[in-house]
Order: sequence, then C-alpha cells, then structure tokens
Amino acid sequence: MLSYTQIIFRLILSAFLGGLVGMEREANNRPAGLRTHVLVALGSALIMMISIDGFHGMGAAGNGGEPARLAAQVVSGIGFLGAGTILRTGNSIRGLTTAASLWVCGGIGLAIGNGYYVGGFITAIIVLFVLMRLGQVERSILKDSYKVFIVSSIERPGLIGEIGTVLGEYSMDIRNIKIERHDEEVESGAIEIQFVLKVPIKFPNSSLLEQILNIRGVQQAKWES
Repeated sequence: MLSYTQIIFRLILSAFLGGLVGMEREANNRPAGLRTHVLVALGSALIMMISIDGFHGMGAAGNGGEPARLAAQVVSGIGFLGAGTILRTGNSIRGLTTAASLWVCGGIGLAIGNGYYVGGFITAIIVLFVLMRLGQVERSILKDSYKVFIVSSIERPGLIGEIGTVLGEYSMDIRNIKIERHDEEVESGAIEIQFVLKVPIKFPNSSLLEQILNIRGVQQAKWES
C-alpha cells in the first residue's frame, strides 16, 4: 500500500514536470498550454496509482488483478486530446508537436505514479530540450528552407488569418509571426507583419504575391533579402 506521503509526492511531482513542458507550449502560444499539460500528467499519475494500489483485495487471488490494464487506457485516451490540437490549413498541418507533448506528459505521469522517478524526470528534461532547442538546430541545418515574408498593411480583424490561409495553400508552414507598429503610423493603423516560413523548394512566387496583394488592406508584400 502506498503511504499518504508517497501519494502526495507523486501527484505534486507529476504536476510539476507536466507544468515544465506546459510552460514551454504556453510561451509559444500553442493550442494546449500549461494547464492542459499539468492536468494530463496529474491525471495519468493518479490513474497509475489507482491501478497499482486501488484494487487490493479484489480479483481471484485478492491481489487486485493486472495493474497495467487501467493505466494502458491513458495512452489511447490522450489521443482524443491530441487530435484536438492538430489543425490543418491547406496542405499545412500544425499542432503535431503539441499533440506529441501531451502524449509524452501522459507517459511521464504514468512513470511518476509508478514510482519510476528517474525515467520520468529524465524524460521531462529531454522533452524540454527537444521543444526549446531542437528547433534552433533544425533551422540552422535547414536554413535554406526558412524565409522571412514581410507584409505591410492596414490593421484589421482577420487579416493574419487570411494571409495564413493563402500561405497554407502554397504548403508554407508558419513558424513565427512578428508585428511591428511605427510611432508615426499608430494613428493610421499601418503595421508590418513578419512571417518566418518554412517554404517548399519550388513554388509560384508571382502567384503567391498576387494573392497576398489582393487581400483587403495589404499595401506591400515582399521577401526579406
């Protein structure tokens, strides 16, 4: 039987490790952030402890049956959450990394709930490294695939969404968006939007620029030299 101290410690540790991953996702404005990852890791740890310690005295031999059966349902259950974070725009799919981070947080929670502290803790560190640093390594290796697209426009609701839809039609993945407002243009509502894009090797550039310029409010569109 687990002691109260062990139960409390495992729940707090699972929430903490899930929160570390969730903060990185929250900072990058992803569909599932801090609270979602904390709840996934916490719930997984609780289910693991219930499957280990919650059915003593039951079953044919009185040992509570097979602990892995209840915990195994966590893996399939998290799939529903992960599916809700995946978005498709044209040929571009976003949210796969967040879905994977939710799935891994479920595994971390199961590990902590089972008392497998080293495995859970090291996994959390590796996940944070992958989310925070591996993207920079990827960009440095594939730097020719990343370009900055600058759009000057009059600010209005839905503008970025319309531009993103056009970019998605050309199989471009938006990796970052930066909006700049110059002091002398605040009253006019003029803004400059910088998109960091992962672009395919070949695409019809003139057609892309034409579609962007046809969006209401857009004044100029160009690639950063």
